[in-house]
Amino acid sequence: MATISVVIPCYNEERCVEEMYSRLMAVLEQEPEYRYEIIFVDDFSRDHTRDKIEELCRKDKNVKAVFNARNFGFTRNVFQSMLYASGDAAFLLFGDLQDPPEMLPVFLRHWESGKKVIVGQRSKSEEGWVMRQARKMYYFLIDKMADTPQIALANGFGLYDRSFLDVLAQIEDVEPFFKTVVGEYGMDLAVVPYEHARSRRGKSNFNFWKNYDFAMQGLTSSTKLLMRLATFVGCLVGVACLLLSLFVLVNKLLNWDHYQVGDASLTIGIFFLGSMQLFFLGILGEYILSINRHIQRKPRAVVGRYINFEELPQTQQEPSYTAR
Repeated sequence: MATISVVIPCYNEERCVEEMYSRLMAVLEQEPEYRYEIIFVDDFSRDHTRDKIEELCRKDKNVKAVFNARNFGFTRNVFQSMLYASGDAAFLLFGDLQDPPEMLPVFLRHWESGKKVIVGQRSKSEEGWVMRQARKMYYFLIDKMADTPQIALANGFGLYDRSFLDVLAQIEDVEPFFKTVVGEYGMDLAVVPYEHARSRRGKSNFNFWKNYDFAMQGLTSSTKLLMRLATFVGCLVGVACLLLSLFVLVNKLLNWDHYQVGDASLTIGIFFLGSMQLFFLGILGEYILSINRHIQRKPRAVVGRYINFEELPQTQQEPSYTAR
């Protein structure tokens, strides 16, 4: 009998934990041919999320918990959470219930037909109009620039075969971008549309800066085009400046007593070149930050406590604290 690991990264989800469990159990009861484990991975929540999870662990031994020793951020926590799954496939959900647990049977049917990675893609969302348009623009840019195909409007919600989980365990990157990893290593992939609900948490954990950081991680981890664009634009601007200089020189020679270079055009040119330099210095800085994150040899997360694990997970990056 195959086992499905339901992996749920959490942060400040006290409003959602009990509903998540009840909805999951209603779905799992419809799939009696599968064993299951439900793994809540809490990234050092500041509310009563851990108390709710501990209560579920006492009621149901199939519910397991991993409590991080401190907050390590969304990207690191999501990737590390997948490594705790011991089943034949892992069903990745997010704790705010924007992604419906009721999609599991649909994903399982694709998995049973031979697909190894089944990813949910938002066909409809209750987000505001501005955020929806910003996401569409972002995914349009990613699709045009990425070195490997990317799945638009996907956040990682889906079902992943053990063969894919074994690939994840080989990645030693401290802060891998999960969606880029799925795009690169997701073989035998199926994309399933679904409706994305509004967060039950109320207020999103992602503010402007976190969304910006997340977007830049996606860009720098999936494409080299931005840095190459800096080279091309620099060459084009250099050629344009050379032609402009020749034009000014010829006009000055032909109209020595009458031609005068205006301060306005000179000022505009200086500010234009300065802004281009600052822009691409910023892009270069983002790539350097990305390189710095990727080459650091440190644990992706440190676990403070495990609950209901018979054996501690053998992850690629072993935690320092293993108190149960």
